[in-house]
Amino acid sequence: MSEPIRVLHFADVHIGMENYGRTDPRTGLSSRVTDFLHAMDTMIDLARERDVDLVIFAGDAFKTRSPNPTYQREFAHRMRDLSELAPVVMLVGNHDLPPTQLKASSIEIYETLRVPNILVASAYDVYTIETKRGMVAVGTAPYPIRSRLLEDASTAGLTIAETDALLQDSLARILDELATKADELDMPRVLTGHFTISGAVLGSERGIMLGRDVAALLSSVADPRWDYVAMGHIHKHQNLTAALEAAPAVVYSGSIERIDFGEEGDPKGFCWVELARGGTAWEFIPLAVREFVTLEADLRTSANPTEQVLKLMKRYDLREAVVRLNLELSPETDARLNESTLRDALKHAGAYQIASIRKQIEQPARLRLGVSPEGLGPMELLERYFISKEMALDRRTELLDAAQALALRDEKDHGT
Repeated sequence: MSEPIRVLHFADVHIGMENYGRTDPRTGLSSRVTDFLHAMDTMIDLARERDVDLVIFAGDAFKTRSPNPTYQREFAHRMRDLSELAPVVMLVGNHDLPPTQLKASSIEIYETLRVPNILVASAYDVYTIETKRGMVAVGTAPYPIRSRLLEDASTAGLTIAETDALLQDSLARILDELATKADELDMPRVLTGHFTISGAVLGSERGIMLGRDVAALLSSVADPRWDYVAMGHIHKHQNLTAALEAAPAVVYSGSIERIDFGEEGDPKGFCWVELARGGTAWEFIPLAVREFVTLEADLRTSANPTEQVLKLMKRYDLREAVVRLNLELSPETDARLNESTLRDALKHAGAYQIASIRKQIEQPARLRLGVSPEGLGPMELLERYFISKEMALDRRTELLDAAQALALRDEKDHGT
């Protein structure tokens, strides 16, 4: 029996994410971009050590569809390194698509230049790829574009729900055709896709998602004609078939670095797959990535709120972490809180970035709507209403600013 095919599966690199970064004087890049590139370097080193046979990149190379040339160069260096180790399949994700139909995608250049050992998969198809340890069948399912899925169907008069059902049926039919085609090949088979599967736990990709998603049913991809399903698009690592027998592992590798606080507790990394027909094994390999830490404290009755927060900080390792403070305060404890001391302490603790110090200040009950609202103006009344609803300070300020802008525009329109 031949050896299993050694497959590296990763996705959602999103080079260009600069949240909470600062310019690195050595490279001129955002330090957060450097975080993502360092994660790729670590992954490539392991692929080299383990003698990888096939690399599956399941889509989304950059944050935007029109990345700047420096980011393209840095990503290209690393894809070249991977292609020197093994054949690379690059799947087109939603962030890789061109902004308009006539423009090139952000990864199309690899196909145009015919970069050796790199296959850019922009269509639904099955490819046979020769590796050091044998042949592999790779089914490719790039991000589903609605116009392509519905090119032979009429959506006139259909509701959004009916249209979505039609899209789901069309995608299911395409995926079944891919499995049927792969089933004719006597070799290990892997399907790679970049889309949402119903039942997947979503992550921070919702905040940077472009357009509405087409969700495939799990039954459409958990097909025993595949030996492994390498997914991209969802940033949270998960295996959707962990509880199912006689089904291949349907795995989102997840993004390789944390994007924001929505991924604070999520492990980040990639998957290593030992691919064999009817006997595949795989593992998730976590990367040492940037920590995001939220510190929360209820200081409404604190005798010394600053000291209480300082003690809280000492309980955590904040070195090189992006840190935010969420503090509940009363007007009295807010007046006693020394923000400058807290910021100095965070810097002394080695925090990489202070994301925010958010204060939720409790208002006395008698002030929630005012004892005598007759003497208050519209903006003051609106603010009292927001306070009574215990609305966060930053949201309250945002809404009051918008209301003030509308009021001024109304005055201008009526000449008052």
